[in-house]
Amino acid sequence: MRYEILLAPQAVEDLKRLRASVRSQVRDAMESHLRHQPQKQSRSRIKRLNGITRPQYRLRVGEVRVFYDVREDSVEVLAILEKKEVSEWLERSGRRG
Repeated sequence: MRYEILLAPQAVEDLKRLRASVRSQVRDAMESHLRHQPQKQSRSRIKRLNGITRPQYRLRVGEVRVFYDVREDSVEVLAILEKKEVSEWLERSGRRG
């Protein structure tokens, strides 16, 4: 199944803030991992987040983290953050389950 990748307005802004080379890596990773198997967890790339209902998943791309939810036929990217920004963003934006 091919998922549509949708970027929330914050994710678009986050992507623009990244250096061009990192932005390219993130785009490639989203295309290869989120387009077809966004829920396939792995040790180093995709992780289902516990204790919160939103975001559901995290994709690791080097020092960048992509947070997203999976719907029936789409993936909604909520934020694209550097590792150092993650804790603060999750405290502010994550929904506890």
